[in-house]
Amino acid sequence: MVASGAVKRPPVRATAGPEGPEAPEGPEGPPSLEGMTLLLIRHGQIEANTRHELETRIPGPELTALGEEQAAALPSLLADVPIVAIHASVMQRTQLTAAPLAEDRSLDVVVTPGLEEIDAGDLTMRSDDVSVDTYLSTALGWAAGELDRAMPGGPNGHAFFERYDAAVEAVVAAASDAGGADGGGSGVAVAFSHGAAIRTWVAGRAVNAAGSDALARALGNTGVVELELVDGEWHLVAWEGTPWTELVAPDREADPTEPDRPAR
Repeated sequence: MVASGAVKRPPVRATAGPEGPEAPEGPEGPPSLEGMTLLLIRHGQIEANTRHELETRIPGPELTALGEEQAAALPSLLADVPIVAIHASVMQRTQLTAAPLAEDRSLDVVVTPGLEEIDAGDLTMRSDDVSVDTYLSTALGWAAGELDRAMPGGPNGHAFFERYDAAVEAVVAAASDAGGADGGGSGVAVAFSHGAAIRTWVAGRAVNAAGSDALARALGNTGVVELELVDGEWHLVAWEGTPWTELVAPDREADPTEPDRPAR
């Protein structure tokens, strides 16, 4: 079941260290969020992925048959994870991907504005090399702290991090209320989002994924990124099941639509 929910603002904003993009000001986080585990999961396949198109329109397309199979496999993949809250972006592909897991855990999918994909602006639905490279390089610049840089006809880095930070706040606060971290249990927060958005936010906010490391690594459809909040800062724990400490350097060029796309 999918439940609509407006983003509330809990009293904590996880920020990158001094070398990361500047985060909006906010009070220090309460102890109840310390140790929180967050899983950011990319949506299942859509047709635009097969054509390598920058599909960032809202609400966007539904899943392909393969995408539905990928979503159906998540309950088994995450069977041992104590999930207490499931959120998804306003784009229907994330909600459809989250549905099997939510049904398996008897949880609602809370639609959370801010988790949506990076708006491609004038580049939307394009698939040519120049457009995709521009999209990627702009997001790369945001992760490196170039927040004034704007997507052609779209948002700048300030706008992206502000809305994604707020969405993550809502997700972890809901999980804490449900018993995650020190809120009474060891529950895990889950947010279904999008490839470029996940990678850009992690590269800009995880203190051990400085700069472009995370953004330069492919994230497949229904790929899972695990983070933990430690001493008020997000730490990247694992990338698609592999401990981040074992992933020293990117093995192929990042692609916001399909990880199997040939290197550019």
